[in-house]
Amino acid sequence: MTIKSDKWIRKMALEHGMIEPFVDRNVGKGEAVSYGLSSYGYDLRVADEFKIFHNALHTVIDPKNIDSNSFVDFKGDVCIIPPNSFALARSVEYFRIPENVLAVCVGKSTYARCGIITNVTPFEPGWEGYVTLEISNTTPLPAKIYANEGLCQVLFFESDEPCEVSYRAKQGKYQHQRGITLPRV
Repeated sequence: MTIKSDKWIRKMALEHGMIEPFVDRNVGKGEAVSYGLSSYGYDLRVADEFKIFHNALHTVIDPKNIDSNSFVDFKGDVCIIPPNSFALARSVEYFRIPENVLAVCVGKSTYARCGIITNVTPFEPGWEGYVTLEISNTTPLPAKIYANEGLCQVLFFESDEPCEVSYRAKQGKYQHQRGITLPRV
């Protein structure tokens, strides 16, 4: 498995629709948290839709039975995540992952240096959709997240052989997700 370069990412985005909308260069340095194509990855943007977690109704989070009432819906240019809490969001970009590629998403240093951690599961071969992003504020202070700016970087790894069963073939439960998607069993 090898990591893919900006040339490969550009080709796959422009010729095969792997990333839409696609920003062909790294944008925003000095003005915004950067986003777009980088040398060996793609910095995705967080959309202006968030689900902010609150613990007013429950004492336990159950991934097999999450209550949507545990989240407050918010739409705006800046989301404030409470101290020691988290929010769910989605990417601006829609991804179509090829059958022989695994994509891994890692946080950007600008947010990581402020105690903000972005957790995203791997984009499996054959998966497509908007990415649901989990943004944790590990600090004792409220934290700002800027919509339509970079949040994390996607790295693409191409395998030397195809997998036996892709996410598309197994009809995964998060295939073609459109909005912020809560856990499903």
